[in-house]
Amino acid sequence: MKKKIGLLEASVVLLIILCCISLGVIVFKLSPNVVILFAVALTIGYMVMRKMPLEWVNEGIVSGLKPGVIPIFIFLLVGALIAVWIQAGIIPTIMVIGFKLLSVKWFIPSIFLVCAIVGSAVGSAFTVMSTIGIAFFGIGVTLGLNPPLIVGAIASGAIFGDKMSPLSESTNLASAVVEADLFDHIKNMMWSTIPAFLVSLILFTVIGKSDATAELTNVKEVTQVLETNFHISLWSLIPILLMLVCAWKKLPAIMTILLNVVVAVVMIIIQQGSVDLANLASVIENGFVSKTGNEQVDMLLTRGGINSMTFTVLLIILTLSLGGILMRIGLVTTVIEAVAKKLHSPKQLIIVSLLSSIGVNIFIGEQLLSVILPGNAFKDVYKKMDLDPVVLSRTLEDGGTVINYLIPWGIAGSFVANTFGVPTMSYMPFVFFSLLSPVFSIISALTGIGVRYTKKVAD
Repeated sequence: MKKKIGLLEASVVLLIILCCISLGVIVFKLSPNVVILFAVALTIGYMVMRKMPLEWVNEGIVSGLKPGVIPIFIFLLVGALIAVWIQAGIIPTIMVIGFKLLSVKWFIPSIFLVCAIVGSAVGSAFTVMSTIGIAFFGIGVTLGLNPPLIVGAIASGAIFGDKMSPLSESTNLASAVVEADLFDHIKNMMWSTIPAFLVSLILFTVIGKSDATAELTNVKEVTQVLETNFHISLWSLIPILLMLVCAWKKLPAIMTILLNVVVAVVMIIIQQGSVDLANLASVIENGFVSKTGNEQVDMLLTRGGINSMTFTVLLIILTLSLGGILMRIGLVTTVIEAVAKKLHSPKQLIIVSLLSSIGVNIFIGEQLLSVILPGNAFKDVYKKMDLDPVVLSRTLEDGGTVINYLIPWGIAGSFVANTFGVPTMSYMPFVFFSLLSPVFSIISALTGIGVRYTKKVAD
Protein backbone atom coordinates (compact mmCIF):
# COMPACT_ATOMS: atom_id res chain seq x y z
CA MET A 1 0.00 0.00 0.00
CA LYS A 2 1.14 3.55 -0.69
CA LYS A 3 1.95 5.72 2.27
CA LYS A 4 -0.56 8.52 2.57
CA ILE A 5 0.71 11.87 1.36
CA GLY A 6 -1.08 15.01 2.52
CA LEU A 7 -2.17 17.75 0.14
CA LEU A 8 0.21 20.34 1.61
CA GLU A 9 3.18 18.00 1.43
CA ALA A 10 2.40 16.93 -2.14
CA SER A 11 1.93 20.55 -3.22
CA VAL A 12 5.22 21.67 -1.63
CA VAL A 13 7.23 18.82 -3.16
CA LEU A 14 5.75 19.41 -6.63
CA LEU A 15 6.43 23.13 -6.31
CA ILE A 16 10.07 22.48 -5.39
CA ILE A 17 10.48 20.14 -8.36
CA LEU A 18 8.86 22.69 -10.69
CA CYS A 19 11.09 25.49 -9.39
CA CYS A 20 14.20 23.38 -9.95
CA ILE A 21 13.15 22.53 -13.50
CA SER A 22 12.21 26.14 -14.30
CA LEU A 23 15.40 27.59 -12.83
CA GLY A 24 17.57 25.08 -14.66
CA VAL A 25 15.98 25.55 -18.10
CA ILE A 26 14.92 29.21 -18.04
CA VAL A 27 17.40 30.93 -15.73
CA PHE A 28 20.59 28.86 -16.03
CA LYS A 29 19.93 27.76 -19.64
CA LEU A 30 20.80 24.14 -18.85
CA SER A 31 19.86 21.24 -21.10
CA PRO A 32 16.34 19.97 -20.26
CA ASN A 33 17.78 16.45 -20.20
CA VAL A 34 20.15 17.31 -17.37
CA VAL A 35 17.48 19.26 -15.49
CA ILE A 36 14.90 16.46 -15.70
CA LEU A 37 17.55 13.92 -14.60
CA PHE A 38 18.24 16.11 -11.56
CA ALA A 39 14.49 16.26 -10.86
CA VAL A 40 14.37 12.44 -10.96
CA ALA A 41 17.24 12.29 -8.46
CA LEU A 42 15.47 14.86 -6.27
CA THR A 43 12.26 12.80 -6.35
CA ILE A 44 14.13 9.62 -5.41
CA GLY A 45 15.76 11.53 -2.55
CA TYR A 46 12.29 12.47 -1.32
CA MET A 47 11.25 8.82 -1.52
CA VAL A 48 14.24 7.77 0.58
CA MET A 49 13.40 10.44 3.17
CA ARG A 50 9.79 9.18 3.30
CA LYS A 51 11.04 5.57 3.47
CA MET A 52 9.07 4.55 0.40
CA PRO A 53 9.91 1.24 -1.35
CA LEU A 54 12.65 1.92 -3.88
CA GLU A 55 11.16 -0.66 -6.24
CA TRP A 56 8.51 2.00 -6.87
CA VAL A 57 11.16 3.82 -8.91
CA ASN A 58 11.38 0.99 -11.45
CA GLU A 59 7.61 0.48 -11.43
CA GLY A 60 7.03 4.19 -12.00
CA ILE A 61 9.53 4.38 -14.86
CA VAL A 62 8.01 1.35 -16.61
CA SER A 63 4.42 2.63 -16.29
CA GLY A 64 5.49 6.16 -17.21
CA LEU A 65 7.25 5.07 -20.39
CA LYS A 66 4.31 3.12 -21.79
CA PRO A 67 2.52 6.20 -23.26
CA GLY A 68 5.76 7.28 -24.94
CA VAL A 69 6.61 4.12 -26.86
CA ILE A 70 4.49 4.97 -29.93
CA PRO A 71 5.51 8.69 -30.02
CA ILE A 72 9.18 7.65 -29.81
CA PHE A 73 8.80 5.31 -32.80
CA ILE A 74 6.90 8.01 -34.73
CA PHE A 75 9.63 10.58 -34.03
CA LEU A 76 12.31 8.21 -35.34
CA LEU A 77 10.26 7.70 -38.51
CA VAL A 78 9.77 11.46 -38.85
CA GLY A 79 13.55 11.92 -38.70
CA ALA A 80 13.95 9.45 -41.56
CA LEU A 81 11.06 11.08 -43.47
CA ILE A 82 12.60 14.56 -43.33
CA ALA A 83 15.92 13.26 -44.69
CA VAL A 84 14.49 11.34 -47.65
CA TRP A 85 11.95 14.08 -48.45
CA ILE A 86 14.82 16.51 -48.86
CA GLN A 87 16.94 14.17 -50.99
CA ALA A 88 13.94 13.25 -53.16
CA GLY A 89 13.34 16.97 -53.80
CA ILE A 90 9.95 17.04 -52.08
CA ILE A 91 10.71 19.73 -49.52
CA PRO A 92 12.84 21.75 -52.01
CA THR A 93 9.89 21.59 -54.49
CA ILE A 94 7.50 22.93 -51.87
CA MET A 95 9.98 25.73 -51.16
CA VAL A 96 10.25 26.69 -54.84
CA ILE A 97 6.47 26.65 -55.29
CA GLY A 98 6.11 28.65 -52.10
CA PHE A 99 8.60 31.25 -53.32
CA LYS A 100 6.55 31.70 -56.48
CA LEU A 101 3.05 31.66 -54.99
CA LEU A 102 3.18 32.97 -51.43
CA SER A 103 3.03 36.70 -50.90
CA VAL A 104 6.13 38.13 -49.29
CA LYS A 105 4.05 40.81 -47.60
CA TRP A 106 1.56 38.34 -46.09
CA PHE A 107 3.85 35.35 -45.72
CA ILE A 108 3.35 34.77 -41.97
CA PRO A 109 -0.49 34.76 -41.96
CA SER A 110 -0.41 32.72 -45.20
CA ILE A 111 1.60 29.85 -43.74
CA PHE A 112 -0.55 29.95 -40.60
CA LEU A 113 -3.64 29.35 -42.73
CA VAL A 114 -2.02 26.70 -44.94
CA CYS A 115 -0.72 24.72 -41.95
CA ALA A 116 -4.17 24.95 -40.34
CA ILE A 117 -5.88 23.57 -43.46
CA VAL A 118 -3.37 20.77 -44.01
CA GLY A 119 -3.37 19.95 -40.29
CA SER A 120 -7.14 19.55 -40.35
CA ALA A 121 -6.82 17.11 -43.25
CA VAL A 122 -3.87 15.13 -41.90
CA GLY A 123 -4.78 15.22 -38.20
CA SER A 124 -1.19 15.44 -36.99
CA ALA A 125 0.63 18.63 -36.02
CA PHE A 126 3.94 16.75 -35.94
CA THR A 127 3.51 15.59 -39.54
CA VAL A 128 2.62 19.07 -40.80
CA MET A 129 5.54 20.73 -39.04
CA SER A 130 8.11 18.14 -40.11
CA THR A 131 7.10 18.28 -43.80
CA ILE A 132 5.65 21.48 -45.26
CA GLY A 133 6.63 23.25 -42.03
CA ILE A 134 10.31 22.66 -42.80
CA ALA A 135 9.80 24.08 -46.30
CA PHE A 136 7.94 27.17 -45.02
CA PHE A 137 10.65 27.73 -42.43
CA GLY A 138 13.28 27.70 -45.16
CA ILE A 139 11.30 30.21 -47.23
CA GLY A 140 10.78 32.52 -44.26
CA VAL A 141 14.43 32.49 -43.26
CA THR A 142 15.39 33.23 -46.85
CA LEU A 143 13.05 36.23 -46.76
CA GLY A 144 14.88 37.49 -43.70
CA LEU A 145 11.94 37.01 -41.32
CA ASN A 146 12.30 36.30 -37.61
CA PRO A 147 12.78 32.49 -37.17
CA PRO A 148 10.84 32.23 -33.85
CA LEU A 149 7.93 34.10 -35.48
CA ILE A 150 7.97 31.71 -38.44
CA VAL A 151 7.94 28.70 -36.11
CA GLY A 152 5.13 30.29 -34.09
CA ALA A 153 2.96 30.66 -37.19
CA ILE A 154 3.69 27.14 -38.44
CA ALA A 155 3.08 25.59 -35.01
CA SER A 156 -0.09 27.59 -34.37
CA GLY A 157 -1.64 26.55 -37.68
CA ALA A 158 -0.60 22.91 -37.30
CA ILE A 159 -1.91 22.72 -33.72
CA PHE A 160 -5.25 24.24 -34.72
CA GLY A 161 -5.61 21.75 -37.57
CA ASP A 162 -4.67 18.85 -35.31
CA LYS A 163 -7.14 19.96 -32.66
CA MET A 164 -10.09 20.30 -35.06
CA SER A 165 -9.44 17.10 -37.03
CA PRO A 166 -11.47 13.92 -36.37
CA LEU A 167 -8.30 12.03 -37.35
CA SER A 168 -6.25 13.52 -34.51
CA GLU A 169 -5.07 11.13 -31.82
CA SER A 170 -5.35 13.74 -29.06
CA THR A 171 -8.83 14.87 -30.18
CA ASN A 172 -10.10 11.29 -30.20
CA LEU A 173 -8.50 10.69 -26.81
CA ALA A 174 -10.12 13.74 -25.20
CA SER A 175 -13.60 12.69 -26.31
CA ALA A 176 -13.01 9.05 -25.35
CA VAL A 177 -11.74 9.84 -21.83
CA VAL A 178 -14.93 11.73 -20.92
CA GLU A 179 -17.18 9.41 -22.94
CA ALA A 180 -18.38 12.12 -25.34
CA ASP A 181 -19.26 11.88 -29.02
CA LEU A 182 -16.23 12.83 -31.13
CA PHE A 183 -18.01 15.24 -33.48
CA ASP A 184 -19.99 16.71 -30.58
CA HIS A 185 -16.66 17.35 -28.90
CA ILE A 186 -15.17 19.02 -32.00
CA LYS A 187 -18.28 21.17 -32.42
CA ASN A 188 -18.15 22.35 -28.79
CA MET A 189 -14.42 23.14 -29.07
CA MET A 190 -15.27 25.90 -31.51
CA TRP A 191 -16.37 28.15 -28.62
CA SER A 192 -12.75 28.59 -27.58
CA THR A 193 -10.89 27.42 -30.67
CA ILE A 194 -12.43 29.70 -33.31
CA PRO A 195 -11.88 32.92 -31.28
CA ALA A 196 -8.29 31.82 -30.57
CA PHE A 197 -7.81 31.10 -34.28
CA LEU A 198 -9.22 34.45 -35.43
CA VAL A 199 -7.25 36.52 -32.92
CA SER A 200 -4.09 34.57 -33.86
CA LEU A 201 -4.72 35.34 -37.54
CA ILE A 202 -5.10 39.05 -36.74
CA LEU A 203 -1.90 39.05 -34.68
CA PHE A 204 0.07 37.21 -37.36
CA THR A 205 -1.28 39.62 -39.99
CA VAL A 206 -0.26 42.69 -37.97
CA ILE A 207 3.05 41.47 -36.53
CA GLY A 208 4.03 39.34 -39.52
CA LYS A 209 3.45 41.97 -42.20
CA SER A 210 6.68 42.20 -44.15
CA ASP A 211 8.18 44.73 -46.50
CA ALA A 212 11.12 42.48 -47.31
CA THR A 213 11.23 43.45 -50.98
CA ALA A 214 14.99 43.84 -50.74
CA GLU A 215 15.22 40.11 -50.08
CA LEU A 216 13.70 39.14 -53.45
CA THR A 217 17.16 38.99 -55.00
CA ASN A 218 18.12 36.50 -52.33
CA VAL A 219 14.93 34.52 -53.00
CA LYS A 220 15.74 34.28 -56.70
CA GLU A 221 19.26 33.11 -55.87
CA VAL A 222 18.00 30.43 -53.47
CA THR A 223 15.37 29.29 -56.00
CA GLN A 224 18.05 28.93 -58.66
CA VAL A 225 20.24 26.93 -56.28
CA LEU A 226 17.35 24.62 -55.42
CA GLU A 227 16.42 24.09 -59.08
CA THR A 228 20.06 23.34 -59.92
CA ASN A 229 20.80 20.92 -57.10
CA PHE A 230 17.48 19.16 -56.47
CA HIS A 231 14.84 17.42 -58.56
CA ILE A 232 12.12 20.09 -58.68
CA SER A 233 8.92 18.79 -60.22
CA LEU A 234 5.18 18.66 -59.64
CA TRP A 235 5.65 14.89 -59.36
CA SER A 236 7.45 15.61 -56.11
CA LEU A 237 4.09 16.57 -54.62
CA ILE A 238 2.81 12.99 -54.88
CA PRO A 239 3.87 12.16 -51.28
CA ILE A 240 1.81 15.16 -50.07
CA LEU A 241 -1.25 13.79 -51.85
CA LEU A 242 -0.45 10.32 -50.54
CA MET A 243 -0.39 11.67 -47.00
CA LEU A 244 -3.83 13.23 -47.49
CA VAL A 245 -5.16 9.94 -48.88
CA CYS A 246 -3.76 8.07 -45.88
CA ALA A 247 -5.49 10.56 -43.60
CA TRP A 248 -8.76 10.08 -45.50
CA LYS A 249 -8.39 6.31 -45.16
CA LYS A 250 -7.64 6.81 -41.46
CA LEU A 251 -4.39 4.88 -41.58
CA PRO A 252 -2.33 4.98 -38.35
CA ALA A 253 0.47 7.57 -38.21
CA ILE A 254 3.21 4.92 -38.20
CA MET A 255 1.91 3.29 -41.40
CA THR A 256 1.38 6.67 -43.06
CA ILE A 257 4.90 7.94 -42.36
CA LEU A 258 6.58 4.62 -43.15
CA LEU A 259 4.72 4.41 -46.47
CA ASN A 260 5.86 7.93 -47.33
CA VAL A 261 9.45 7.04 -46.50
CA VAL A 262 9.25 4.08 -48.88
CA VAL A 263 7.70 6.21 -51.65
CA ALA A 264 10.40 8.86 -51.22
CA VAL A 265 13.13 6.20 -51.43
CA VAL A 266 11.58 4.86 -54.66
CA MET A 267 11.54 8.42 -56.05
CA ILE A 268 15.23 8.82 -55.19
CA ILE A 269 16.08 5.57 -57.01
CA ILE A 270 14.06 6.63 -60.08
CA GLN A 271 15.68 10.10 -60.15
CA GLN A 272 19.23 8.77 -59.83
CA GLY A 273 18.82 5.70 -62.04
CA SER A 274 20.84 3.73 -59.53
CA VAL A 275 21.44 4.23 -55.85
CA ASP A 276 24.22 3.53 -53.39
CA LEU A 277 22.40 1.62 -50.65
CA ALA A 278 25.09 2.41 -48.09
CA ASN A 279 24.76 6.13 -48.82
CA LEU A 280 20.95 5.97 -48.73
CA ALA A 281 21.07 4.11 -45.41
CA SER A 282 23.40 6.78 -44.07
CA VAL A 283 20.97 9.53 -45.11
CA ILE A 284 18.10 7.76 -43.34
CA GLU A 285 20.16 7.25 -40.21
CA ASN A 286 22.26 10.42 -40.04
CA GLY A 287 20.24 12.86 -42.12
CA PHE A 288 20.66 14.61 -45.46
CA VAL A 289 23.74 16.78 -45.89
CA SER A 290 23.25 19.61 -48.38
CA LYS A 291 26.33 20.48 -50.45
CA THR A 292 25.07 23.11 -52.87
CA GLY A 293 27.78 25.63 -52.02
CA ASN A 294 25.14 28.14 -50.91
CA GLU A 295 25.61 28.56 -47.17
CA GLN A 296 22.00 29.48 -46.49
CA VAL A 297 20.52 26.57 -48.44
CA ASP A 298 23.00 24.11 -46.94
CA MET A 299 22.15 25.29 -43.44
CA LEU A 300 18.40 24.94 -44.06
CA LEU A 301 18.46 21.56 -45.79
CA THR A 302 21.12 19.76 -43.80
CA ARG A 303 18.78 18.02 -41.41
CA GLY A 304 16.71 14.96 -40.66
CA GLY A 305 17.74 11.37 -40.02
CA ILE A 306 16.92 8.97 -37.21
CA ASN A 307 19.83 10.23 -35.14
CA SER A 308 18.51 13.80 -35.30
CA MET A 309 15.70 12.69 -32.98
CA THR A 310 18.07 11.36 -30.32
CA PHE A 311 17.77 14.46 -28.12
CA THR A 312 13.97 14.39 -28.31
CA VAL A 313 13.79 10.66 -27.62
CA LEU A 314 16.10 10.96 -24.61
CA LEU A 315 14.04 13.84 -23.26
CA ILE A 316 10.84 11.81 -23.71
CA ILE A 317 12.37 8.90 -21.78
CA LEU A 318 13.55 11.11 -18.92
CA THR A 319 10.36 13.19 -18.74
CA LEU A 320 8.02 10.22 -18.79
CA SER A 321 10.20 8.45 -16.23
CA LEU A 322 9.88 11.43 -13.89
CA GLY A 323 6.13 11.59 -14.49
CA GLY A 324 5.77 7.87 -13.87
CA ILE A 325 7.60 8.10 -10.54
CA LEU A 326 5.53 11.12 -9.46
CA MET A 327 2.38 9.18 -10.32
CA ARG A 328 3.55 6.00 -8.58
CA ILE A 329 4.22 7.74 -5.27
CA GLY A 330 0.91 9.60 -5.55
CA LEU A 331 2.04 13.23 -5.62
CA VAL A 332 0.13 14.33 -8.74
CA THR A 333 -3.05 12.37 -8.03
CA THR A 334 -3.12 13.60 -4.41
CA VAL A 335 -3.24 17.22 -5.54
CA ILE A 336 -5.77 16.70 -8.35
CA GLU A 337 -8.16 14.57 -6.28
CA ALA A 338 -8.00 16.88 -3.25
CA VAL A 339 -8.72 19.93 -5.40
CA ALA A 340 -11.60 18.18 -7.19
CA LYS A 341 -13.41 17.58 -3.89
CA LYS A 342 -13.39 21.29 -2.99
CA LEU A 343 -15.07 22.58 -6.13
CA HIS A 344 -18.66 23.74 -5.78
CA SER A 345 -19.50 25.71 -8.97
CA PRO A 346 -19.18 25.07 -12.72
CA LYS A 347 -16.94 28.12 -13.13
CA GLN A 348 -14.51 26.90 -10.48
CA LEU A 349 -14.57 23.37 -11.86
CA ILE A 350 -13.81 24.37 -15.45
CA ILE A 351 -11.01 26.75 -14.52
CA VAL A 352 -9.38 24.33 -12.08
CA SER A 353 -9.57 21.39 -14.53
CA LEU A 354 -7.99 23.67 -17.15
CA LEU A 355 -5.17 24.61 -14.78
CA SER A 356 -4.75 20.94 -13.81
CA SER A 357 -4.16 19.99 -17.45
CA ILE A 358 -1.58 22.76 -17.73
CA GLY A 359 0.00 21.58 -14.48
CA VAL A 360 0.31 17.99 -15.68
CA ASN A 361 1.99 19.30 -18.84
CA ILE A 362 4.49 21.21 -16.70
CA PHE A 363 5.24 18.41 -14.25
CA ILE A 364 5.06 15.38 -16.53
CA GLY A 365 5.62 16.91 -19.98
CA GLU A 366 3.36 14.44 -21.77
CA GLN A 367 0.50 15.63 -23.94
CA LEU A 368 -1.75 12.60 -23.62
CA LEU A 369 -1.37 12.30 -19.85
CA SER A 370 -2.39 15.96 -19.52
CA VAL A 371 -5.72 14.84 -20.96
CA ILE A 372 -6.06 11.44 -19.28
CA LEU A 373 -5.23 12.32 -15.65
CA PRO A 374 -7.42 15.42 -15.18
CA GLY A 375 -10.11 13.80 -17.35
CA ASN A 376 -10.41 10.80 -15.07
CA ALA A 377 -10.10 12.93 -11.90
CA PHE A 378 -12.83 15.45 -12.81
CA LYS A 379 -15.21 13.33 -14.91
CA ASP A 380 -17.50 12.39 -12.01
CA VAL A 381 -17.50 15.94 -10.63
CA TYR A 382 -18.73 17.25 -14.00
CA LYS A 383 -21.51 14.67 -13.92
CA LYS A 384 -22.56 15.72 -10.41
CA MET A 385 -22.86 19.32 -11.59
CA ASP A 386 -24.83 18.18 -14.66
CA LEU A 387 -22.20 19.56 -17.03
CA ASP A 388 -22.12 18.01 -20.47
CA PRO A 389 -18.99 15.81 -20.98
CA VAL A 390 -18.00 17.92 -24.01
CA VAL A 391 -17.30 20.85 -21.66
CA LEU A 392 -14.64 18.77 -19.92
CA SER A 393 -13.21 17.38 -23.16
CA ARG A 394 -12.90 20.91 -24.58
CA THR A 395 -11.23 22.12 -21.38
CA LEU A 396 -8.76 19.22 -21.50
CA GLU A 397 -7.80 20.19 -25.05
CA ASP A 398 -7.46 23.89 -24.19
CA GLY A 399 -5.19 23.24 -21.22
CA GLY A 400 -3.63 19.94 -22.19
CA THR A 401 -3.18 19.23 -25.88
CA VAL A 402 -2.12 22.70 -27.05
CA ILE A 403 0.07 23.65 -24.08
CA ASN A 404 2.57 20.81 -24.44
CA TYR A 405 4.10 22.65 -27.42
CA LEU A 406 5.12 25.47 -25.04
CA ILE A 407 6.95 23.30 -22.49
CA PRO A 408 10.72 23.04 -23.15
CA TRP A 409 10.88 19.59 -21.54
CA GLY A 410 7.54 18.50 -23.01
CA ILE A 411 7.42 15.92 -25.79
CA ALA A 412 5.80 18.31 -28.29
CA GLY A 413 7.90 21.31 -27.24
CA SER A 414 11.17 19.42 -27.59
CA PHE A 415 10.04 18.03 -30.96
CA VAL A 416 9.35 21.50 -32.37
CA ALA A 417 12.62 22.93 -31.02
CA ASN A 418 14.60 20.03 -32.45
CA THR A 419 12.84 20.09 -35.83
CA PHE A 420 13.45 23.79 -36.51
CA GLY A 421 16.53 24.41 -34.39
CA VAL A 422 14.76 27.21 -32.50
CA PRO A 423 14.60 26.97 -28.67
CA THR A 424 11.15 26.54 -27.14
CA MET A 425 11.52 29.68 -25.03
CA SER A 426 12.29 31.66 -28.21
CA TYR A 427 9.28 30.60 -30.29
CA MET A 428 6.84 30.27 -27.35
CA PRO A 429 5.70 33.95 -27.34
CA PHE A 430 4.62 33.58 -30.97
CA VAL A 431 2.53 30.41 -30.69
CA PHE A 432 -0.52 32.62 -30.31
CA PHE A 433 -3.06 29.85 -30.77
CA SER A 434 -1.72 27.81 -27.85
CA LEU A 435 -1.43 30.88 -25.65
CA LEU A 436 -4.95 32.10 -26.44
CA SER A 437 -6.86 28.81 -26.20
CA PRO A 438 -6.77 28.69 -22.36
CA VAL A 439 -7.71 32.38 -22.24
CA PHE A 440 -10.88 31.85 -24.25
CA SER A 441 -11.60 28.70 -22.27
CA ILE A 442 -11.59 30.77 -19.07
CA ILE A 443 -13.78 33.43 -20.71
CA SER A 444 -16.23 30.69 -21.65
CA ALA A 445 -16.29 29.45 -18.05
CA LEU A 446 -16.85 32.91 -16.59
CA THR A 447 -19.53 33.96 -19.07
CA GLY A 448 -21.20 30.59 -19.50
CA ILE A 449 -20.93 30.90 -23.29
CA GLY A 450 -20.46 27.44 -24.76
CA VAL A 451 -20.99 25.73 -21.40
CA ARG A 452 -23.54 22.97 -21.93
CA TYR A 453 -25.56 21.12 -19.30
CA THR A 454 -27.20 17.71 -19.40
CA LYS A 455 -30.31 19.36 -17.96
CA LYS A 456 -31.40 22.90 -17.11
CA VAL A 457 -29.37 24.20 -14.19
CA ALA A 458 -29.78 27.52 -12.39
CA ASP A 459 -26.62 29.60 -12.48
